[in-house]
Amino acid sequence: MKRVAVIGASGYTGAELLRLLANHSNVEVTVATSREYADKPISMVHPHLRGIYNMKFTKFDIDKSTSLADVFFLAVPHGASLNITPKLLEVGVTVIDLSADFRLKDPKSYEEWYSYNHPYPDLLRKSVYGMPEIHREELKGAKLVAVPGCNATATILASLPIVRKFYFDKLISDVKVASSEGGMKPTEGSHHPERENAIRPYDAEGHRHSAEVEQELSLIAKRKVIVSIIPHAVSSVRGVLASIHLWINDDLNELDILRYIAETYRGEPFIRIVRGGIHPYPDPKYVIGSNFADIGFSMEKRAKRLTIFAAIDNMMKGASGQAIQAFNITQGYDEREGLKYAPLRPG
Repeated sequence: MKRVAVIGASGYTGAELLRLLANHSNVEVTVATSREYADKPISMVHPHLRGIYNMKFTKFDIDKSTSLADVFFLAVPHGASLNITPKLLEVGVTVIDLSADFRLKDPKSYEEWYSYNHPYPDLLRKSVYGMPEIHREELKGAKLVAVPGCNATATILASLPIVRKFYFDKLISDVKVASSEGGMKPTEGSHHPERENAIRPYDAEGHRHSAEVEQELSLIAKRKVIVSIIPHAVSSVRGVLASIHLWINDDLNELDILRYIAETYRGEPFIRIVRGGIHPYPDPKYVIGSNFADIGFSMEKRAKRLTIFAAIDNMMKGASGQAIQAFNITQGYDEREGLKYAPLRPG
């Protein structure tokens, strides 16, 4: 039984971690921290967890927390993990970091995309990018896992089958994202009433998740791949839909593409291929509440246009669910443990 701490447990991703870990047979949550709600019951902030947790939030104290937990999930803002992770690793615990602080291998990328000089390039080299579909073997026994971003996850999962098979040096990812991506503290742009009935592009001149997508796809392709992500805020509460548009010169047919996707994701427990049926393309509506990623595609033969789609729940496969999947692999557990939820319908 692993004793687990959730640092930053009062936010959306923290709440999802608590919800999922409550049903994990190999885990006991012993620490849940919040600066703002310290000494308040978890159910006061997360009423859906009423009757599931009788704990109170505590302030983060590294000495006390490391005496109570073996694994730390960090659901903290970008930049905050830099002050916590090195100290935790010194003690010898496992860190599953949901922020962007250890996703990029090149320290210079943090200057470009996050506007700070990364102080721990040695830890960047040691961290494992927490996407099981790419790094399952490296995750086994890892002590520092950098959980991918939600828009990056959808973009990579959509792009992976085609990048492995064909030469592309540039990709465009059109991503529709739900309001929960903005976190629990609303801003004028992220507040749901301001997003209702809106379809609004943002970060259209360069979304920071592009950096980690380029890193991972270039690694797979063994060449430099440039990725441009254009996210659009839509009025749904949960979900991400990535559409990767490509122009194909080869004489491909739909069976070829279907075969490449099936070969790439054969045996993957959380990848589902969508083809035909009432709704023939992936839709975030049908993954809500689950760790599944639905992958599909369309071809326009006249224009030789191929589009690969990936639909995920941004709070699950895009954050807390993927974090727990990666955690399971680090510990040698069945990677489905704590994640055996079917999507909600209607949702």
